[in-house]
Amino acid sequence: MLDFTFQLPTRIIFGRNRLEKIGGEIKKNANRVLLVYGGGSIIRSGLYDRIIEMLKDNGIFFAELSGVQPNPRIDSVRQGVELCRKHDLEMILAVCGGSVIDCGKVIAAAYYYDGDPWDFFTRNTRVTRALPIGAVLTIAATGSEMNGNAVINNDETKEKLGLFHPLLYPRFSLLDPTLTFTVPADQTAAGSADIMSHIFEQYFSPTPGTYVQDRMAEAMLKTCIHYSPIAIEEPDHYEARANLLWTSTLALNGLLSAGKATDWATHMIQHEVSALYDVTHGLGLAILTPHWMQYVLNEDTLPKFVQYARNVWQVTAADDGQAAREGIDKTAQFFVSLGLADRLSEVGVEENQIEEIARKATAYGSLGRMKKLDAGDVANILKAAY
Repeated sequence: MLDFTFQLPTRIIFGRNRLEKIGGEIKKNANRVLLVYGGGSIIRSGLYDRIIEMLKDNGIFFAELSGVQPNPRIDSVRQGVELCRKHDLEMILAVCGGSVIDCGKVIAAAYYYDGDPWDFFTRNTRVTRALPIGAVLTIAATGSEMNGNAVINNDETKEKLGLFHPLLYPRFSLLDPTLTFTVPADQTAAGSADIMSHIFEQYFSPTPGTYVQDRMAEAMLKTCIHYSPIAIEEPDHYEARANLLWTSTLALNGLLSAGKATDWATHMIQHEVSALYDVTHGLGLAILTPHWMQYVLNEDTLPKFVQYARNVWQVTAADDGQAAREGIDKTAQFFVSLGLADRLSEVGVEENQIEEIARKATAYGSLGRMKKLDAGDVANILKAAY
């Protein structure tokens, strides 16, 4: 295990009927907020009206930024910064999923920067201050509610890039499983794949001696495997939604990566796919992950894949190579069983763009820790997934 420093500043408010709690949480930080949300889902579910009522009851002034897209755009960040400056806003309240929270985080940082917010992603500037951020989560997927990460798309440059800074941790996040009851089956499935991919990126690591992290990761994977089909079949099953929601948060708050070298190659590849084709993040990860697993499986990585197959999928094959392959096959079959596509061609990716995607994914160097991947390796994975 490697040395590490671990701290989580986010206050989690978990459970049924906790929405009234966030008025007090906001007022600890601000009296004027930017309400950031996506499409019409929070309006159709009635959550929007409840949020507005809560803000008014607490005497909190608010402006609104709506229409934040999945794979959030830098244009939405720019609009949010303008609203914050126009109305002298003091805090961001992001209501929806990871895309909205990520957008809110970058608005919070860009408020204090005179240049273009995209500069944070091209490393032309760094985060030095940020408005406080609060989140109300409506889908289990992202983990953004308890970390300092943000990922944003730029349609002009056809890039999807990430940012991390400790100042971007939300001050608080509300996790009410009942708010996820209305998430459609396809989004529930993609969200579950997203959670599992976050776990995979940290679980498949060359760092030895991480017994406790591995057991936690395996428990979280088994939670997703058990509860995802239930949540899809019974959307208002509270325990299924609650377990998926909490697993989503734990999967990407630094707990599993503490003391480990982590991989993230599959995420980097998928970012380039969705930058060009706007593929839902979890769906793209579900397609790519089994092919990444097959590609990096070799004599050096075999023990980890055997451990995964036996501990997560209860594979009993005596031969280690066969056991590892069965574990990978079961992963692919599970994603398909949730109703997710298993080929890039099914989600609109064009074969003639594979080399370009591979080139962009490795523009800053090779990817991964389990096995170093150059542009040729990435292209091979994409071709296998096509």
